[in-house]
Amino acid sequence: MFQKSTHFSLCLICKYPAPPSGKRKILQSNLYQQALVLEQQRIHQLRNYQASMEAAGLPVSFAGHRPLSRAQSSPASASFPMVVQEPPAKPRFTTGLVYDSLMQKHQCICGNTTSHPEHAGRIQSIWSRLQETGLRAHCECIRGRKASLEELQTVHSEAHVLLYGTNPLRQKLDCSMNPMFVRLPCGGIGVDSDTIWNEVHSSTAARLAVGSVVELVFKVATGELKNGFAVVRPPGHHAEESTPMGFCYFNSVAIAAKLLQQRLNVSKVLIVDWDVHHGNGTQQAFYEDPSVLYLSLHRYDDGNFFPGSGAPDEVGSGAGEGFNVNMAFTGGLDPPMGDAEYLAAFRTVVMPIANEFAPDMVLVSSGFDVVEGHAPPLGGYRVTAKCFGYLTRQLMGLAGGRLVLALEGGHDLTAICDASEACVSAMLGNELDPIPDEVLQQRTNANAVRSMEKVIEAHSKYWRSLQRSASTLGCSLSEALRHDAEEAETVSAMASLSVASKAEEEPMEEEAPM
Repeated sequence: MFQKSTHFSLCLICKYPAPPSGKRKILQSNLYQQALVLEQQRIHQLRNYQASMEAAGLPVSFAGHRPLSRAQSSPASASFPMVVQEPPAKPRFTTGLVYDSLMQKHQCICGNTTSHPEHAGRIQSIWSRLQETGLRAHCECIRGRKASLEELQTVHSEAHVLLYGTNPLRQKLDCSMNPMFVRLPCGGIGVDSDTIWNEVHSSTAARLAVGSVVELVFKVATGELKNGFAVVRPPGHHAEESTPMGFCYFNSVAIAAKLLQQRLNVSKVLIVDWDVHHGNGTQQAFYEDPSVLYLSLHRYDDGNFFPGSGAPDEVGSGAGEGFNVNMAFTGGLDPPMGDAEYLAAFRTVVMPIANEFAPDMVLVSSGFDVVEGHAPPLGGYRVTAKCFGYLTRQLMGLAGGRLVLALEGGHDLTAICDASEACVSAMLGNELDPIPDEVLQQRTNANAVRSMEKVIEAHSKYWRSLQRSASTLGCSLSEALRHDAEEAETVSAMASLSVASKAEEEPMEEEAPM
């Protein structure tokens, strides 16, 4: 290995044709320093990757070579210092939670919750679980509020906000006179066949969901809280500028991102959407905005799964081209995606792009309908609830830990409670259970590999960090970690040998003037 590494370093210099003899040493020095910079950048990328994986409980062992930055004998060490990522200091603040029981009142007037998967028991069950496990006692519970009509209009049209954000006294809500509403088979009222409307309570609940997310996001962004989880409903990521759909009226996460831009001048916001359904509303809101990176992992099936949007070639437009990333899983449920596939997607797509983007704040549209227990029409995947602890811990390595999760979908009560518990526990910094050995050894299924290949093909021209992911797409997690450790060892060895070789050379002499 050492002979090969030395040869590599010399080739960086020797592959160029020789200049006139007097200037050769100066040119060699410049080329050598450029090579050192490239090697330093490579090591820095690998160290960042190591940090994110260790944060998720997946240690990557690197070789014990002397770091390049410590080789003070190198004349280049002063000019090109190695950037060392300092470990984050222990937080002096804690995880925030936000919840308001008034959001439970958003119910169909038919009174039958069994026919409506998006019901009050979702948030009530999660809140009770956090209390029963003692997690709530370790968090700071903040008070939610109703979003203002002005705040809602950062994403939605004025007509949409007035129609769904206020509740004037309508006379019996005659559907024949108001085409915006439909009569549901259960006898209730909705804006479509899925999305119920309660004239008395829905607008209040929807505005409370938005305002609660915004309050939590701002407390984390300004440093009052470490991170946070918003237990809110109705969800929001399907709501478009002028269209409610998929149980959603106002896009809470998108509105919070817009307000971060407008009120706090936050430069770069990352929105990760891990709901099983694509967040068409969020994609629409930021499709031309390069300051918001939208990164969605969802079941796509070539557009045959609700809502049908979110193809891998939907990459953004104009200035926002490349800042809309759809990790669109295709292949149905043969087999269903599970932990191995989601961990692989995070390793090869999500975290490389996120680290390269370097956000100032991370928001998560946290739907839990990929968790095992959801019937095929509402998901059908088999990701474990514990897996969300690992995913959350990786995202905590971004943006100085400024991370807020907002509940979106997820309708199996046990699944969403287990997943919420895993996420909050991870955000509190509790030790995670180790990833089961069968998951570590399981190779990503072929459908997932093909899906990831399409994303990398669409985005590799925008994100250089994706280039190193392609070689390990079909690997198990343990194989990929071993590959990364060996790669880091090789790069570190090359850098150390290059520095040692340079230190032994004679001082450079400039050509005497004519």
